[in-house]
Amino acid sequence: MSGMATVLVVDDEPIVREVVVRYLQRDGYETLEAADGHRARELLEQSLPSLVVLDLMLPGIDGIALCRWIRSRSDVPVIMLTARGEEADRIVGLEIGADDYVTKPFSPRELTARVRSVLRRSSPVVAGEAALRFGDLEIDAATRDVTKDGAALRLTAKEFDLLWFLASHPRNVFSRNQLMDRVWGYESALDTGTVTVHVRRLREKIEDEPSQPRFLETVWGVGYRFSP
Repeated sequence: MSGMATVLVVDDEPIVREVVVRYLQRDGYETLEAADGHRARELLEQSLPSLVVLDLMLPGIDGIALCRWIRSRSDVPVIMLTARGEEADRIVGLEIGADDYVTKPFSPRELTARVRSVLRRSSPVVAGEAALRFGDLEIDAATRDVTKDGAALRLTAKEFDLLWFLASHPRNVFSRNQLMDRVWGYESALDTGTVTVHVRRLREKIEDEPSQPRFLETVWGVGYRFSP
């Protein structure tokens, strides 16, 4: 899988790009590089990579604006690079469609592990049922399409993975740590705020009233469950 995947690394710090590219290439990925948002857009318009590693603090077009632009065009997975203390920016990035984030300074091995996990889970092989239907909501594993009242919903790769996992285990309650492990593939010690943001984004897309969810329920003090 990794040998065929191309990762676009967008960061204005040459040493960061050099280290990240070296580790990605060592793991078998092809790479593209951009030092600013304008160059990144040019590369994205020329060819769509398998994943984008995107620094938030960029000259010209910043990472948030670029992530929003990417999401308006495609569902290519995005992993953000953020500095410590930029929690608000991380939340904004996740809310507009980033799949994950890594905080600087970071371990290049951790980043490549995140890349591998996001790519693996962006096109999972789903055993069993090819589609799930719950009233007006349909989730198709083969095409990764989600429709509501016959209208297509646009979900990111990670939003689909989370929805499919919960819907495949109806009424089962999963903690944030369990979802990080089962959907993201990371150890529970990592920040679970990503789960909270993704659940909120999913509710905005699949629920008639996100503040009073019909499908994605919060079990206070425990986690989340899908109620068919």
